[in-house]
Amino acid sequence: MTSLFTASKAGLPPPADHLTRRRMLGALAAIPAALYGPARAQDSSPVRIAQSIALSGPLGELGQAMHQSAKACFAGINARGGVNGRPIELTAADDGYDVKRALGNVKGFIDDKSTFALFNCMGTPMIEAMLPQVIDSGMPFFAPFSGALSARPANARNVFNIRASYADEAEQLVQHLATIGIRRIAIVYQNNSFGKEVFDATQRSMAKHKLEATATVTVENNASDAGPAAEKIAASNPEAVLVGLAGKPTIDFVKAIRAQRKGLSLYALSIMGAAATLKAMGEDATGIAVSQVVPLPGNTVVPMVREFQQAWKAAGVALEPSHLALEGYINARVFAEALRRAGKNPTRAAFIDSTWNLKRYDLGGFEVSFSDSARNASRFVELTMVSRDGRFIR
Repeated sequence: MTSLFTASKAGLPPPADHLTRRRMLGALAAIPAALYGPARAQDSSPVRIAQSIALSGPLGELGQAMHQSAKACFAGINARGGVNGRPIELTAADDGYDVKRALGNVKGFIDDKSTFALFNCMGTPMIEAMLPQVIDSGMPFFAPFSGALSARPANARNVFNIRASYADEAEQLVQHLATIGIRRIAIVYQNNSFGKEVFDATQRSMAKHKLEATATVTVENNASDAGPAAEKIAASNPEAVLVGLAGKPTIDFVKAIRAQRKGLSLYALSIMGAAATLKAMGEDATGIAVSQVVPLPGNTVVPMVREFQQAWKAAGVALEPSHLALEGYINARVFAEALRRAGKNPTRAAFIDSTWNLKRYDLGGFEVSFSDSARNASRFVELTMVSRDGRFIR
C-alpha cells in the first residue's frame, strides 16, 4: 500500500500507515460510510493538503498528537476509497514552533499549485504571521490550532476556525466558579498576547457575574517572576485562582503557589494540559480543574470518541490518546465532510462554499456550525480535573 502521507523537513521515520489487514478493517469500520463514493478514472487523483506544525522542539509532543490523529482519520477514509473516490494526501512540514520556519513552510505550500488547502497549522504566533499571505492567496486555511481572537479575522472567507476560543474557555471557568458560590478569585496570566486575551475575557465575565479579583498578577514567558507572583496571589487570600499560563510559566507558578497554599483551587485553560506539563508538575498538578474544547478522549459514551479510538488503534499510533489527538481527528473528519459536500471534482471555491454551509453538523456528540470567520464553529467547552495519576477525569 503506497503511503499517502509525508513528513518533510521533520527528520521523522516513515509514517506507520501501512496497515495490517486487521488494522485496515478497523479503520474501515471507524469512519461513516457516507463519506465515500465510487472512484472514477478521471477524478481519482489525491486531494493534497498541507500542514506547518511543530513536530519537534519543546511543543513537538502537541504537534505529533494532532498530526498523527489526522493521519489516522485520513488513513481510514483512504482505505475505503477516499472522499468521493479521491484519497486525501496530507503533507506535514516541521516548523519547530518557530515563526520564520512556519512562514517559509506556508509560502512553499502556497506556491505549490497542487496544494488544495492548508490544514490544522499550529500556534498563535505562527498563525498571526501566516494570515496575511494566506488570506491574500485565497487558499482554504482550515482549523488553525489557536484559541486566540487574533486567529479569527473578520470577513476572511477562506479561514475556518473550529475550536472554542480562549474567551469561551475563560467564560466557562468564571461561570462555574460563580455557580458554585466562589467569590474570592485571583487571576494570574502570562505577560504576552495570549495571557492578556485571557485576562480581558476573564474580566468581562467576572464583571457580568459581579465578581472582583482579589489580585491580578502577570508572569513573564521565562517564568523568572513566578515565585513573587505566587506570593502576591497567596497574600490576597483567594478561594480559587484562574490560571492564564502555558508551558514553563504554568509549571513554575503551580509549584510556587502549592508551596504557599497547598490546597488552593486552581482553574486553567486547555492549553495547559499537555502531558509533558502535567508530568513536570508531578503531584502539584493533582486537583487542577482544566477547561477542554473537545470531549474526554476516554469517554466512549460519546460516539465520536468511540470512532476516534477505533481509528487510533487501527492506525497503530504509539502515542497515548489525548484531548489534542481527538481534536486533530475531529478537524480531519470535518474537513472530509466539507470536501464530500464540495463534489467529485472540488475546486477551492466549491470547498469554501460547502464549509460555510455546514450548519449544526453533528459528528456524534460534537457539533460544528460555521457562521462567519470571526467566530469558531464549535462552542464546546467542558471542565475536567487532573487525577492523582496525572490523567484527566470529569
